[in-house]
Amino acid sequence: MDDTTFTLRAWFVGTRIEIRSRQRRDSLDTVPETVIDERGRLMAVFRFGVVCFAGYSEMEESGRLGSLAERISGRFDAPESESLAVRIVPGETERIDDEGTLILNEHTTERLLAAASVLAKSVVLAHYEQCLAPILERVERLGENLQGGHSGAERRQLLQEIGQSLVIQTRTVGRVEIAEKPDLVWDDPDLDRLYVRLAAEYELRDRDLALSRKLDLVSKTTELYLDLVQNRQSLRVEWYIVILILFEIFLSLYAMFFAGSAH
Repeated sequence: MDDTTFTLRAWFVGTRIEIRSRQRRDSLDTVPETVIDERGRLMAVFRFGVVCFAGYSEMEESGRLGSLAERISGRFDAPESESLAVRIVPGETERIDDEGTLILNEHTTERLLAAASVLAKSVVLAHYEQCLAPILERVERLGENLQGGHSGAERRQLLQEIGQSLVIQTRTVGRVEIAEKPDLVWDDPDLDRLYVRLAAEYELRDRDLALSRKLDLVSKTTELYLDLVQNRQSLRVEWYIVILILFEIFLSLYAMFFAGSAH
């Protein structure tokens, strides 16, 4: 790459992307398909739905994403994106400076992939943080309804809330593995330090924990609310049965009394 400063950008385009390389046999979703062009620019395609570009213009990125369209499952209408300026400065300590630029002391594929892994996880977290916000508002309304002695939520809506929470947990924990380091950094102390530094800068662990707590809150609250609704319905059915039994007893007594009087 000719320029010493370029942009690293991550696009969360769908729930899953088919990987077309020998790496697709790997069971880990965090292993990206990596393409380096003749100018040294990088494109990293992650199975969990993120595509990262290093050194491309936004127009070029759009064209590349279009070429991947058939391989994307659950494509989003408005993909989430995050970008990071990168500058290569030989001999410098690798860090994010005060202007928010990532300083690398060497231009290597491994360093770009380490940074891309962090950015990919960050953009996934950002997407699901936004998705969870309206769900939390609805859960808050459930609590207010419960406090007011009302249970107006429908069973179907409650099941949808639980389902959405489970889907987010499955995708962030099972596919993206937010809290796990990528394999490429394990055997290289320099890459490991770079990844840890970037992960701390983007607060991946804290955001992942916060998201998990919110998901647990949504799941437990909606399950509790659903149990209360079901119990209320069960109690209503029991009262119907009691009324029917009493009605049947009344009819029996009436028949006996009427028969005795007629006799």
